[in-house]
Formats: sequence, C-alpha cells, structure tokens
Amino acid sequence: MSMNGSQAPELFPHPFSKAYWKQAASEFKKTKILVFAALMIALRVVLKMVSIPIAPDLRINTAFIVNAFGAAVFGPVVAIVAAAITDTLGCILFPTGVYFFPFIFVEIAGSLFYALCFYRSKISIGRIIFASFLINFGVNILINTPIMMLYYDMILGKYYAPVDMLRIVKNLAEIPVESFVLTVLFRALIPAAKQMNLMVCDYDKLRFTKKSIVALVVLVVVGAAAVFGYSVYSYNVTSLSASYTASERLEKNMSMAPIVVENNASLEGETVVTIIESAYPKFLDPNVTYSVAVYTVDQAELEANIAEKLAENSESTYGLETLNGYSKSKAKADDALVNVGYATIVLDKKTGEVVSYEDDFE
Repeated sequence: MSMNGSQAPELFPHPFSKAYWKQAASEFKKTKILVFAALMIALRVVLKMVSIPIAPDLRINTAFIVNAFGAAVFGPVVAIVAAAITDTLGCILFPTGVYFFPFIFVEIAGSLFYALCFYRSKISIGRIIFASFLINFGVNILINTPIMMLYYDMILGKYYAPVDMLRIVKNLAEIPVESFVLTVLFRALIPAAKQMNLMVCDYDKLRFTKKSIVALVVLVVVGAAAVFGYSVYSYNVTSLSASYTASERLEKNMSMAPIVVENNASLEGETVVTIIESAYPKFLDPNVTYSVAVYTVDQAELEANIAEKLAENSESTYGLETLNGYSKSKAKADDALVNVGYATIVLDKKTGEVVSYEDDFE
C-alpha cells in the first residue's frame, strides 16, 4: 500500500522506488512463485552442463534463457536468493574446478540485472538490448574479470590477464545473439505467463526496428571502445614481469646480467645476479623498458645457506640458479645477495637488441 492508502501500481517505470522493492519482496509470500522459482533453479543447474566449451574457463552458456525469464517473473529479491542457490547447487552437483565463493556474486549480478530490467515493467526491444549489454559487458567482463584474477592468483597460483581478448570478443558477440533469443523467448512466453497469473507486465510488439538495431550496434561499439581504451591503458601500466612463469623469470633475469656487466667494468670478476623488477612496454612503442636490480653474490653466505637448506631438506635444490630465478621481494630477503645498484635497460621488442642503458651504482 502507498502512503495515501491506495494500492501499489502493478507496473513500475523504474526500480528506484520503495514500492517497487516492497512488491518484489512480497513475491516470497506467494506459493506459486516459490514453486516456479524452484523449477527455474533446477533448470539453470541442469543447463550449466549444456554450455558449449570454446576454451579453458570459457563457455557459451544457455542458462541465460531460464535466468532472464525467471527473473522477469519473480523479481530482484527472489532472483538474488535463487541465484545464490543455483551457484551453490551447480558447484556441488556439477563441479568444474575448485569452489571459489566470490563467483557467487557473478551469478547474483546476472539475475539481479535481468530482474531490474524486466520485472513488473513494459518489456521492449530497448530493455532487452540493454539487459543483454548489462549482462555480457557489465557482468561477464567488468565484474567477472577481477574475480577471475583473484581465483587464478589465490587458487591456481597463476596470473590471469585482465584483458582476455577471446573472452571479450565472445561476450561482445553475444550481445546481439542474446538480444534476438530473448526477444523470441518473450514473444512466445509472456502471453502464456500472464494467462497463468505468473507475470505482471506490459509489452510492445517486440520486433527489431532500425532504431533498435542502431541502438544495439552503438552499445556493442561502446563496449568494444571501452575494452580497447582499457587495453591500451593496461598495456602501458602493467609490468610484463607480473605474468612471468618461473622458467621465464629465470631466463629473463639471467639475460640482463651480461648487459649490466658489459656496461660496468667494476663488476668484472664478480658473480652478478640481475632481478627484473618491472618490464613496461608502451602501446605502439617498439621497445620495452626494464628496471633491473643488480646484486653480487656473497659466496660465504651462499654456501652457508646451501648447507642450512640441505640440513632442513636433503632434496633441497637451493643454489645460484635459485637466486637467478628470484622475484623482487625474494631477492631482497636473501642475505646471499648484496645489492650494488639499479639499471634501466631498454630493449627492442622484436630483436632484443639494447636500445639504451643507464645505471646507478654505489
């Protein structure tokens, strides 16, 4: 009921009102809606196994069909709970990897956005296109990417590139595809759902017009432009060294030592270890700039450390190769390494030739 005693409107122009959320919460009191929500949860869990794999950790999912229609029927409050249950059951019944709790927020966001666009509203081509954009760009790219980075770092111990072009292209391509599929779906199911008193909504002819096609193209272009802009920014500010594997780090570190020794006569005869602290490329720049910490090896400390490691574990492989494979923080913590200065080395990306060299030694 509204403040003046009149009944809350059946349709809402937007979800930014107290009456809207009160109505959405009231869906929990309806047995028919709860039964329908349970059915949608079951279908979504099953459809998780129908997704089409196109790369590791990348699938074309068919569950969005059930997700969108279910959210349109029971609204955002029930949708949030249904999404959480779906994610949990899906992980228990059809696990595809190590369970990682933050992924539940991706599932919730998808259901919530569908509900906000379709629940108790006038469903139009514009809303369908906007919902598809929110899900594929807003959820699958913007929200899912940092969670994937956390998952790779905390669970797999690997680096996940924030700009995964295959995933991005797949999600941008799905915006028009899902818009078309949802249009066909709603045209077929809304009349039946209204007759069964499952759905309160209005809808137009749900046909693509020149205006809607232009809007669809604009949103895809906006998404692509945003991704491109971030890609350039990320490329310029993200150190290549962050994604080095152990073997790559060892190889890259050791490749810097001859360059440093060649340009600094005071290091001749010393055992030199070079640690790449950062490696920045620039967009459209043919070079990569490396910031390198330069160390000499304290042989007495190294031998003492080797003896200590072997005493702790007879299979220890600690030695000079270990030092050469260090990251920035590990190098600073090992007392067998003595820092003597830093060097800035610029290499040609293609040839590996030294473009410029500067150092600052004590």
